[in-house]
Order: sequence, then C-alpha cells, then structure tokens
Amino acid sequence: MVAVVLAASGEVQSIRAWQKERDAKLRSPDGWLTLVGLFWLKDGDNTIGSAENNDFVLPKSAAAHVGTLRLERGKVTYRDAQGNTRTLSFDEKKPDVVKSGTVSFYLIRRGDKFGVRAKDSESPALRQFTGMRYFPVNPELRFEAKFIPDAKKIPILNILGQTEEQESPGVVEFSYQGQTYRLRPIYEDQTLFFLFKDATNRTETYQAGRMLNTPLPKNGKVELDFNRAYNPPCTFTPYATCPLPPKENTLPFAVNAGELRYGHGHPELTARR
Repeated sequence: MVAVVLAASGEVQSIRAWQKERDAKLRSPDGWLTLVGLFWLKDGDNTIGSAENNDFVLPKSAAAHVGTLRLERGKVTYRDAQGNTRTLSFDEKKPDVVKSGTVSFYLIRRGDKFGVRAKDSESPALRQFTGMRYFPVNPELRFEAKFIPDAKKIPILNILGQTEEQESPGVVEFSYQGQTYRLRPIYEDQTLFFLFKDATNRTETYQAGRMLNTPLPKNGKVELDFNRAYNPPCTFTPYATCPLPPKENTLPFAVNAGELRYGHGHPELTARR
C-alpha cells in the first residue's frame, strides 16, 4: 500500500512539473498567446506595417510601413522600407523572422495557401493570461497501452477546411472500465501525436477536442497519459490553423483529466462541434 501511495505521489509531481512547463511555454515571448495576425498573401506585392493603408495591418508598436512581401511562383521576396531585399523561407521550424518594435512575423504554408503569421511579445492575450485550469490528476486515466503497427496515411482536416494526408504508424489500444478502445496517432517531431474528442468537450473541455503527445512506442507499448492532454492553439487565438481530430479518435466516455476549457476559443471550431 505504501509503495502505491508513493508511486501516485510521484506521478502527481510529474504532472505538476508538466503543467508548470506548459504554463511557461504559453507565457513565453514567442508562445501562442503572442499570435496577433494571420494574413494570406495574394500574387504580387503585399504591403505590411501598422498604418491602415497597408494590405496587412500590424499592431501599433510596429513601424507604419515595415516593407513589402512579393509572392511570385510560390516564392516570397521581402523588401524592407530601405529597399533591401531577401527571399524568405516557409520553414516554420527555423523561420526567417522579420521584427519591428515588439512585433515579428514569418511565413507559413498551408496546402496551396501562403501566409504571414504575426506575433507581438506585448499582445493583450499574453498580458491578460491567467493560467490554465486542470482536472485533478487521475491515475486511472494513465495507461500502458498496446501499440498495433498499421502504417498508412490518414486525412487530417484543419480549420481552414483543408485536408492533408498525414503518416500514421498504427493504432494504440487500451482498456478502461472493462471496455477496449483505440486511438490512431500521427507523428509530431519524435512523438506520437493524438488528436481526440471525448464526452467532456460539450461543457468542460475545448469544444473541438484536445491534443496529447506521447513517447514513441517501446517494446510494443505506449505510455498514454491523459493527464497531459492539452488544448489546441485555437483555444487562445483566432489566428492559428489547428488540425481537427479524425472521426475514429472520438472516445465515448468522459476523459476527466488534463486541461480544462479556456476562454471562448475559435469561432469556426465552436461551430464545428
């Protein structure tokens, strides 16, 4: 009995550490709470700055006319206010960032759409952030799940209405209250990435579902801990391009673990629930 209590105490400490790290990332100057704009480029010149006569209007801390982004044949050339030019990449992991005041922006690509993502280290959402709320840590919703290899590409819909084929390595199977369930992950960096819905989405958690990352399978097992489930970026800002859970990843029971709902979320996602 003592060993069980100690194990549970260690698990709670681990989850609390994860929550603290999550909070720090959200509060970081480059976190999702700093996102203040998403602009889709048209072919040709696109002006950007804080003045109202720009194609893309930034927060007032940026210069009135920061520069011009020219989209031509899938490539973007940036010309600043002094006439200096350079080509910007669409690599979001190592983006070419342009800064002006407290505002920064870089390129993203979603299917055949080319966009500009703008962030402000002094954004109202960041200043007003009060922290996330969580269900109590629930050891019953932590599983040593079985990994069943079944590699294939699956369609993942995002809030823009675009569908992208993503590589899925298989399914993860676990038992809860006498029933067996399966979830199908995709990859995110060196983790399994689960997009899922459950019965709590109606009132307690984010309407469109939540996310969960786990280590890659080891010896045919996956550590599936719903206490680490978190909200997608769209819960904080209307400028994110969140993926939505595939239909097969809807659990019929309430997953009373992980992050609770925050704020009002993305209007388009609310409409899709």
